[in-house]
Amino acid sequence: MTPVIALVGRPNVGKSTLFNRLTKSRDALVADFSGLTRDRKYGDGKLGERPFIVVDTGGISGFEVGLDAEMAGQSFQAIDEADAVLFLVDAQEGVTSIDHGIAKMLRQKNKPVWLVVNKTDGRDETIAVSDFYELGLPGEPYPIAASHNRGIRGLIDEVMDTFPFAEIPDVGAEEHWGTRIAIIGRPNVGKSTLVNRMLGEDRVVVYDQPGTTMDSIYIPFDRHGEKYTLIDTAGVRRRKNIYEATEKFSIIKSLQAIKDANVVVLVLDARDGVVEQDLHMLNFVLEAGRAMVVAVNKWDGMDQDDKARVKTELDRRMDFLFEWADFHFISAMHGTGVGDLYKSIGVAYESSMAKWQSNYLTTLLEGAVETHQPPMINGRRIKLRYAHQGGSNPPIIVIHGNQVDKLTGSYKRYLENTFKKILGIRGTPVRVSFRSGDNPFAPTFKNNKNTKVKTGPNARDRRIEKNREIAKGKND
Repeated sequence: MTPVIALVGRPNVGKSTLFNRLTKSRDALVADFSGLTRDRKYGDGKLGERPFIVVDTGGISGFEVGLDAEMAGQSFQAIDEADAVLFLVDAQEGVTSIDHGIAKMLRQKNKPVWLVVNKTDGRDETIAVSDFYELGLPGEPYPIAASHNRGIRGLIDEVMDTFPFAEIPDVGAEEHWGTRIAIIGRPNVGKSTLVNRMLGEDRVVVYDQPGTTMDSIYIPFDRHGEKYTLIDTAGVRRRKNIYEATEKFSIIKSLQAIKDANVVVLVLDARDGVVEQDLHMLNFVLEAGRAMVVAVNKWDGMDQDDKARVKTELDRRMDFLFEWADFHFISAMHGTGVGDLYKSIGVAYESSMAKWQSNYLTTLLEGAVETHQPPMINGRRIKLRYAHQGGSNPPIIVIHGNQVDKLTGSYKRYLENTFKKILGIRGTPVRVSFRSGDNPFAPTFKNNKNTKVKTGPNARDRRIEKNREIAKGKND
C-alpha cells in the first residue's frame, strides 16, 4: 500500500516548498506570505522505486475563525487520513505557542510524527534544532532547508524505512488519471461547492467570499467503477481587477487546468446571468478545443420570471453553443441536477476521444459534396478528394483537395456541421482542416532532381516508337 505523508504546521513555515521538492514539481503555489494554501493538495512522490503520496495543507494557527477555520479543518482531515505526519517548524522564528498547540494535538492523534525544522540554511544545525526539544515529540528534530533542497533526501529515507516496500504500480497515464474534469468559472459562482457535491464530501474549502480557492486542486476518485479526476480551479476575474501577483499565478494555473482537462464544466451564476467574463472564459475553452458542459448554478429559489429571463439571455448570447453542448440547471448547494452532469460529461468525453476510419470519413465527404457541391472558382470546380482523422480532444478531420484555400466560410461550416451530425458528435467542438496538394497515395517515381515523372510510356508513345522502328527497317 502506498503511504500517505501529510505536511502540517503554522502558516508560512515552508510546507508548500517542501511539497514541491518531494513531488519534483511546481504544483503548489509558493509566496512569502501566509495563507496561500487553503485546500488539501495531493501529489505523487518517489524514492527510487518506492512511491508515496504527499498532502500539502493550510497553516494551523489555533485561533481560526471564518475562512481560517475551514482551512484548519482541511489540515485536520489530512492528518486523520495520513500514515505519517511531517510537522514543520521555522528555525528562524523559534518555538511559538502555536507550535506547542499543534504538538499537543499531534500527540493526541497517535500518528507517527517527524519534527522537521525548516529554514536552517546559514545556521548551525545543532543550535537551530535545540529549542524544539521542548515540544516533547518522540525522536530527534530533523533540520532541513527546503528552499535549497538540503536534508530532504535523508528525511524521506528515514520516513519511508518505517513502511513496507511498495513498488510503483505499472499503469498507463490515462488509467491513472481517468477522465479529467476541470470546474471553471468566475469567483464565487459555486465551483468548490459543486466539487464537494460531486465527490460527496467536504474535500475543498467553501466560504462565502470571492477568491477562496487560490490553487488548482486535482482530486482523483472512482464513481460506479469509472475513474475521474476533478480539478477545482481559482475563479478568473477581468484583467483590470487583478492586483496581486499571487492571483495572477492562480489564474495561470486555472488556464493550464483547462488545457490539461478532457472535459470542462463551465459554471455560471443564474442570478447574475451571462456576463462578459463568462464569454471570455468560454472563448478560451473553445480555443483550447476542449469538450464542454455548461452548469447554470444557484437555480433553486428563483421565480419563474427570472428563470425565463436567464434562459432567454442564454439563448441570445450562447445560441451557437446549444448546437453541440449540454446545459444543466443545477443547485450545487442542495444537489439538484448535479448527478445528471456525469452523463453529459461521459458523452462529451467519448465524442472527443472517438476514432474513425479514413475510408468512412471519405465516404461521408463524398456524400456531403454530392448533396451540396463546392463553389466554382475561375470556371473550375473546387475538388475535395478524401478525408482522414488528424487528432482527438478535439476531433480533427483533415480534408485534402485542390483550391481548398478558396472555400468560403459558409461551406466550411456546412462540412463541419455535416460531419458533426452524421458522426453523432456531442459535447465537443470539431475542427476541420483543409490541405491542398496531390494525392500522396498516387504511384509516382522521383528522379535525382526530385521531380515527378511518369512511371512508364503510355499507349501513344509505344505506338510512335514502333512506327519509328518499322520506318528504320525499310530504309535499311
